[in-house]
Amino acid sequence: MLDVLGGCPTFWDTQGAGPREALFIHCSLAHSGAWRAVRAALGRDLTSLAYDLPGHGRSADWDGQGDYQDAATQVALELLSRHAQGPVDLVGHSFGGTIALRVAQMVPNKVRSLTLFEPVLFTAAKDHPAYADNHRYMNGVFADAMRAGDRMEAARLFNCQWGGDAGWDALPARLKQDMADRIHLIPAGRSVTHEDRHGQVAPGALENVTLPVLLLEGQHSPDLVRAVHDQMQARFPNVRRQVIAGAGHMGPISHAQEVSTSIRDHILQTVEV
Repeated sequence: MLDVLGGCPTFWDTQGAGPREALFIHCSLAHSGAWRAVRAALGRDLTSLAYDLPGHGRSADWDGQGDYQDAATQVALELLSRHAQGPVDLVGHSFGGTIALRVAQMVPNKVRSLTLFEPVLFTAAKDHPAYADNHRYMNGVFADAMRAGDRMEAARLFNCQWGGDAGWDALPARLKQDMADRIHLIPAGRSVTHEDRHGQVAPGALENVTLPVLLLEGQHSPDLVRAVHDQMQARFPNVRRQVIAGAGHMGPISHAQEVSTSIRDHILQTVEV
């Protein structure tokens, strides 16, 4: 359904009939349907909410005002306030993981557990060589394509960074065009991914997240993912970490069954509050 949430016309839906409530937040350039198979597999355990981020799926375009993560987080907070009855199991993928963590940091009383699949808070690993490689890539060929107005090339470069050339070549033309249409939202998140604008990984920030956290990563994901998770694992006080065999960054889609099993095991270890 379509509601105005956080000031943005937002598409959201509910799925499942389980006794626990959850909120799933998708990655950049996708939409809430990216979680459909995982949510279906957890339908007996969870009654889950999901929404299309501003500028994604069936939600309205982002107006470009202020901070993009702020806008997406306000949608999540209002969705929880209006449509969740109690604390939720919160799940986020990639940029959606940064939003999920932000929600947990802002309103910990509304979150029962946190699952992060490769949250792209790269500044957590700023001293790792993979961070410098990513920085050069995004400020080099990717930025060049954006400045030239070649949105399709920028989308290809971004996708290949995370999935390889073969993954891009296999995508249908419609999906490539969807990514190109939204590619401006990638640099819109840079203040979070590369600059930690909201202090999410500042000294003490992760240490203050005391709820149960599960870090999920794909076996074949970039080195920068592992570097970020190394830092987070060392700093979250109540954390588990798991690698999804055979998966890459898009594991919630390509390995939905394995991801859903990991989420189920995590949430069932979390005491109801």
